Amino acid sequence: MRARRDSAQRKTTGTSSVRGTPKRRPASRAKSSTGGAFKLSSTRRAAVLALLVCVMALSVAVPLRTYLSQRDELAAQESQRVELEIQVRELEQRKQELSDPAQVEAEARARLGYVRPGETPYIVEVPQAPAPPPPRAPGDDGVPWYEEMWNSVLGKES
Repeated sequence: MRARRDSAQRKTTGTSSVRGTPKRRPASRAKSSTGGAFKLSSTRRAAVLALLVCVMALSVAVPLRTYLSQRDELAAQESQRVELEIQVRELEQRKQELSDPAQVEAEARARLGYVRPGETPYIVEVPQAPAPPPPRAPGDDGVPWYEEMWNSVLGKES
């Protein structure tokens, strides 16, 4: 009778009579899992999520950098185009001015010194005051530097 009680007690406590190890329970009860859909632990899920964020950031970084550099280049090209249009307008105006023969003659007289046949050109040169001599340094008596140095070594005063 005692053996029956021991075996009944073993069945209720879940220990085996062989080595005292716990018995495995039947798989009828569902396990509570925290692994989610792919049976990953929360740390692994966080690592996978971080990896996905990094991959997405890197895949977006290169095209974004290209877009920003091209946008800056486009702005620079647009400003250069505006400057060139202004320059073209100025040159067209200058071309129109030079299409008048009187303007061409005035330019030739002023810039190149041309005269008509029979005219006597005069060139007036305004005299300029002579440049003042450079200021002399104190103690400069017209003696070369090496003589001044030699005199200082000898202790002579100049």
